[in-house]
Amino acid sequence: MFHNLRLLLLSLLLGLSAPAFAQELDQPEGAAILTISGAITKTNSGSDALFDLAMLDALEQRETLTETPWFDGKQRFSGPTLSSLLETVGAEGNSLRFVALNDYAAEMPIEDALERPVILASRHNEALMSVRDKGPLFVIYPFSEIPELNNEVYFSRSVWQVKAIEVLP
Repeated sequence: MFHNLRLLLLSLLLGLSAPAFAQELDQPEGAAILTISGAITKTNSGSDALFDLAMLDALEQRETLTETPWFDGKQRFSGPTLSSLLETVGAEGNSLRFVALNDYAAEMPIEDALERPVILASRHNEALMSVRDKGPLFVIYPFSEIPELNNEVYFSRSVWQVKAIEVLP
């Protein structure tokens, strides 16, 4: 009887501690192309969350057909929604700081990602985005769907060659 009680208590204890294990993300199997840091609760590399392309592709995806100041005519971009990415890492901040490969940085209020279908595009016209063509990741707003986004404020938040996102408190 004492043995059964110990097993029951151990099972309950393990069951109660299970959410602590859920705070860890899977490890990237390929080369990490994005690092998320700051006010996040789910990590896989110390206090950061690293993502390879396959991990980003596993998130909720969206395709955006839009005109931009950087390309002629309407272009097709696709990639994970920023809202799904933020949910995956347990983001708890008020703004996002995007950092490009050349260390250019811009901030975005987190509401942009949560209230609009902003994506972190990994594909342009169905092809993977290369560094030469603003890849590997490019913040894309739905400019053609929401005309009030067509201004310098949102253009400046559309960072290309994204390598990192910092979730700011």
